[in-house]
Amino acid sequence: MNVQKDDELATAVHEGGCACGAFRFRATGKPKRACICHCMTCRQVHGSAFGAYAIYARGDVMMSGSLSTWQSSDDGRRHFCPVCGSVAYMEFTTRDEVDLPIGAFDETGVFEPTYELWCRNREPWLPQGARSEYDEGRPH
Repeated sequence: MNVQKDDELATAVHEGGCACGAFRFRATGKPKRACICHCMTCRQVHGSAFGAYAIYARGDVMMSGSLSTWQSSDDGRRHFCPVCGSVAYMEFTTRDEVDLPIGAFDETGVFEPTYELWCRNREPWLPQGARSEYDEGRPH
């Protein structure tokens, strides 16, 4: 894996967006953390075995383009492109953060998740023990 050094990440600009290009984002600096989520909502929204996110402070992310929003939980909002349906980002009203899907970045191999959430829903064929694991949500 080609993971950049911490000092390079601190000043780097990482761009990405939806599949059709109608929505774009620019994240500056190093994310606060990166994770894999196995919750049923992430699985269904991504149409995959899990969602993977780089979590940035809201002020470190600029966005452009129109989005539709779905309130996926009491404090969770998922934003997606109304043209192609791609997941654009996720946010919680209780945190000043933006969860950007790792697969939406233009670059690959930049962010490596350090923990996994909702492992009770993890597919049994996925490897275990590669990073910190939580049966449900991560303690804050």
